[in-house]
Amino acid sequence: MKKPLSPEADFTAWTRKAESDFKTAEHILTLKRNCPYDAVCFHAQQCAEKYLKALLVSRSLYFPKTHDLRLLMQKLPADVKLEVPLEEVVSLNRYTIEARYPGDWEPFNRKEAERAVAIARKVREAVKACLPPEME
Repeated sequence: MKKPLSPEADFTAWTRKAESDFKTAEHILTLKRNCPYDAVCFHAQQCAEKYLKALLVSRSLYFPKTHDLRLLMQKLPADVKLEVPLEEVVSLNRYTIEARYPGDWEPFNRKEAERAVAIARKVREAVKACLPPEME
């Protein structure tokens, strides 16, 4: 059985993974031809999700195993004011399924992928602004 991480180590683990997703989304978006926009959108959603989980961990708050950004936002304490509208963040939720699995979905395009990365960037910066200085 794995030993639980300390809150600081757990926070760092979440932010490292979030940064990896952010860099991946940005890098894929640089492709001029045959850009897999679905992958960009998926990694943008994952970045936002992991930053929200990092923020919850930094406050020693429990969250269930979920990809639902609305639920994670609702778990934030009242004193945490993320400067990103809830509905904007929640718009990334669809990418947990539609970007990864075949289905009768609308095709993804550059504009949508750019918007997803922009929202992930906002969540990333908003979370960083809410952290105590020793965790930045």
